[in-house]
Amino acid sequence: MKNLVMIIAFAIIGTNLNAQEFAKMDKSSMDRSYYPKNAPKRAFAKTDADKKAQEPQIRVTYSRPAKKGREVFGKLLKFGEAWRVGANESTEILFANDVTFGGKKIKAGRYSIIIIPTAKEWTLKLNTGLDGWGNYGYDASKDIASMSVPVTKSKKEIENLSIALYKASNKKIHLKIGWDTTVAEFPIMLK
Repeated sequence: MKNLVMIIAFAIIGTNLNAQEFAKMDKSSMDRSYYPKNAPKRAFAKTDADKKAQEPQIRVTYSRPAKKGREVFGKLLKFGEAWRVGANESTEILFANDVTFGGKKIKAGRYSIIIIPTAKEWTLKLNTGLDGWGNYGYDASKDIASMSVPVTKSKKEIENLSIALYKASNKKIHLKIGWDTTVAEFPIMLK
């Protein structure tokens, strides 16, 4: 009986040790984009006013797949189909304060981003479904706002999906998304 108990105990302990291994490095690394861009480095600001000016207002968390010689839009990503804007987990945007997106007032909080690409424009949807993997968790009934913008062509190829946030004008921030030779910019109005 003691031997049976010892075997069961070792089996349980061995299982727990295996569960504690680190995950392998992912091919599509996770990244973040901030507005203002130096928000993560605000602790280095010299004055309290500079620190306050660098408080994060918008943050996007996404995975960065590589083109790897593939034809991305229209082939790898089908036109007219929902795309999670990256790889792996759904891309998420965090608004520290209320904003206006697509003419709708959006409460401060965390949302997932879905893009419906076409050859001429992208439609971005803010969705309340969070912590999804790929498009599998996408539920269109949870869309709270959407906006369509024309796409432009990049002069040089963008190997890894890239997202940037920048100030376009007073209170207007652009969410810029580019991959392969396609770029789209979505305006977000701060309060």
